[in-house]
Amino acid sequence: MRTKRLLAATGLLTLAALLTSGPALAASAEDGDKPADAGTSFRTATEIAQGDKATASASTGDYLYWSFPADAGQRPTVEATVKLPDAASRHADTRWRIDVYDGLRRRQSCMYGMQARTAPKDASSVDLACTLRPVRAWSEPWANDPLPGTYYVRLTATGVDTADLGTPVTAEVKTTSKDIGGAAAVDGTLGSPLVPGKRVELSSTEPEDGWSSGWWTDRWVWTGIGGVLAALAGVGGYTLTSRNSPSGV
Repeated sequence: MRTKRLLAATGLLTLAALLTSGPALAASAEDGDKPADAGTSFRTATEIAQGDKATASASTGDYLYWSFPADAGQRPTVEATVKLPDAASRHADTRWRIDVYDGLRRRQSCMYGMQARTAPKDASSVDLACTLRPVRAWSEPWANDPLPGTYYVRLTATGVDTADLGTPVTAEVKTTSKDIGGAAAVDGTLGSPLVPGKRVELSSTEPEDGWSSGWWTDRWVWTGIGGVLAALAGVGGYTLTSRNSPSGV
């Protein structure tokens, strides 16, 4: 009799656990493989692929980190949206900021975009954006040019009232790139992309089609077309000159 009661109790507990975990499983299936968290340092940065949106729940004052790949000829853009708590629970304005670092953890400047913004006390969200310079295939050691490899995004509140520290927020981050091509190409090739020490196959530390070789750009096509046009112009000029030359010369 006691054994039957134990089995019945175990079954009820298992059923309750399944019912409790149902919404979490549904949320996981709905979100797919998109990251739903963020790292707290460079080493624990959550990997995201370009074009995907990552979300994270955190507290005001936390440092949130993500990482994404960028190859030569691309001009990455990072967009972030922070959903703030109710105005009734906040005491002052809050200033938010995103920073982007390359594989050597050098902070990269933004060509344009609202990298830092102050959210008023009654604001429900704040939008940030940063468009980097085009990624180059090669650079001088002393230069701070963007190079192919892993890039890190850091999101945090830089100006916040002490009473507002720890209030819950939700962050959304998305990275995209525009192919610049030969307009940003340079001679030379980087020995290897600037990626973390560990290599994870089919992860965001490497593009799906692999890293570019670094030497081929559409600049070669335009160079070839220019050479052909120059040759045709030379032949045409010689023909005109020969026809208009005086007889006997």
